[in-house]
Amino acid sequence: NLLPQTWTNGINEASKIALLAWEQKTGIKLVQVNGQRHYGGPPPGWVGGPPPANTEVYISKLPQDVYENTLIPLFESVGKLYEFRLMMTFSGLNRGFAYARYGSQQEAKKAIATFHQFQVREGCPIVVCWSTQKRELIVDGLATSVSQQELEAMLQMVTEEVLSVTLYTSPFQSQAKLAVLKYKTHQAAALAKKALMEGNLLLSGAGIRVGWLYPQLKQKLQLWQEEPSSSWVHGDRNLAVPRPAALPPSLQNMMEHLNNLCWMHHRLGTLLFTTKRVQVNPDGWQLFWYQVVIPGCPVPISGFTWVSQDRQGQSEHEKAKMAAALHILQVLGESL
Repeated sequence: NLLPQTWTNGINEASKIALLAWEQKTGIKLVQVNGQRHYGGPPPGWVGGPPPANTEVYISKLPQDVYENTLIPLFESVGKLYEFRLMMTFSGLNRGFAYARYGSQQEAKKAIATFHQFQVREGCPIVVCWSTQKRELIVDGLATSVSQQELEAMLQMVTEEVLSVTLYTSPFQSQAKLAVLKYKTHQAAALAKKALMEGNLLLSGAGIRVGWLYPQLKQKLQLWQEEPSSSWVHGDRNLAVPRPAALPPSLQNMMEHLNNLCWMHHRLGTLLFTTKRVQVNPDGWQLFWYQVVIPGCPVPISGFTWVSQDRQGQSEHEKAKMAAALHILQVLGESL
């Protein structure tokens, strides 16, 4: 049996050798940390501070065997790069997406106009759009016994630049808590997301799930909130966990947003949802199984969710579909 390092070195070996030769020729140094390979931030010869906001573009649908020796010269042809980040797998292939930050908004805009749907090789058009700069995460499925102080202490050990932590009773899992984590920068949040998904948060819980906090869920949490329960990491530590109200009837808006997202960022067709009730508890909570078929994806996405009886006209099946839609948003958000 080959050692893991020997096995991974043999994957895409020719492109890795070409990348190394390019680094030696140009003197460019790439640094890999936590699954991201960085160039710049700032690059050699950069004068002045970091660029202003809205200067970063998001690049997706990259062939996994393409590296910086192809991508950096390509994206630098339309403007000066401040930073380039390529997401990497353990085997040394890229994860299909990257971020390029330019010195000005005009250069970033030009990159989008020039390279959106550009074929980096025949039959491989890429997607280039504005980076969303998300900074908030959700951690769902935390044990009800988890305290604010315990969670904050654990986060400080495994992540950096945490600004605030807010705890809620989970609307998606029975007998569980949901935490909203706000970070100083998108990069800090992305690194935290990766670390937490790898199981570095050593807290007990029933099926802990980590993902981006999307506007729709953020709005719902604000509606559910009875008393402010946010605690700044270096400030107030009082804890008040609000009780959620019934979900507002916004399934149609969620589905429209999800289908638009699938088309705009992934060129996928309309999703097909199936839900099935598998358990009913005496306290009114019901366990649903759901499956989502995504056109263009060989394997459907499925899971389970707890929902409660509704008093405002929304059926349990609709709420199960809402939970499934949020799951799909988290999956697609891995590359957004």
